[in-house]
Amino acid sequence: MANLIRSAKSGSDWTINELDAYNIVVTVQDVATFFGNPILLQPSVHQVILDNEMYPDGGIADKRDRLFFYYLEDAMAIPPGEESAVDDFSAHLLSMLQYDDPDNRYIRQRKDIPFFICGTDSYAKTDVCIMDRKLRILLLVQEDKRHMEPKDPEPQLIAEAIAAFQYNNSALKKRGLQPLAQRTIPGITMIGSTPTFYKITVTQDLIAAIQVGQYPETPTIVHRLLLPVANIVTLPNYGMRPLKNRAVILRCFEAFKQFL
Repeated sequence: MANLIRSAKSGSDWTINELDAYNIVVTVQDVATFFGNPILLQPSVHQVILDNEMYPDGGIADKRDRLFFYYLEDAMAIPPGEESAVDDFSAHLLSMLQYDDPDNRYIRQRKDIPFFICGTDSYAKTDVCIMDRKLRILLLVQEDKRHMEPKDPEPQLIAEAIAAFQYNNSALKKRGLQPLAQRTIPGITMIGSTPTFYKITVTQDLIAAIQVGQYPETPTIVHRLLLPVANIVTLPNYGMRPLKNRAVILRCFEAFKQFL
């Protein structure tokens, strides 16, 4: 792997080759290992979300609950050759689950992140992210766009996390603070309404290698959650529409907030 060619690719152009070139390994963990607790708590949503597969005939009083069902149906309909409503659904879901609390956090879409790689200024673009008022990126969401182009979202998400680490440390330096030696950045890929959760630990050693295009001897381990649903194979097709899937996924979203 040390002999692989490394070039100044943008985050959206990262593939499994870049993961190999920079000694980045993705491992799968169960709920207990990933979250540090086998028990998933009840999500902070109204019961109407957990009791109704589709928008109920009687209507819904709460606007955020209504929008959940609207965005869910749009996210599950992926038109060929077009970007879907997955980003809108993801941003709304994060807000509904209070990922933008406390008041210094907010949600951005389509943010460009500077990305210094192989001695060249490039960029990574996240579909959705959580930021704070200190201009730090706290969480990343990358849509799976393989209905449009044959690109795996996992390497793209990892590149965005590396760029976010660079960006956050730059913000710390501008405020006269010490940059971090490492940080675990939470990330999510979304296909329709189906999430995959990641913990991406970025270190200064990895950053140093990427900035000059070298192979780091120490591997970077990325942890990916195995969602505890009844049928993981059919999950991307049905996503959060079935209530059993929705309950599990929302519980995972609730537990994932601890990593912000």
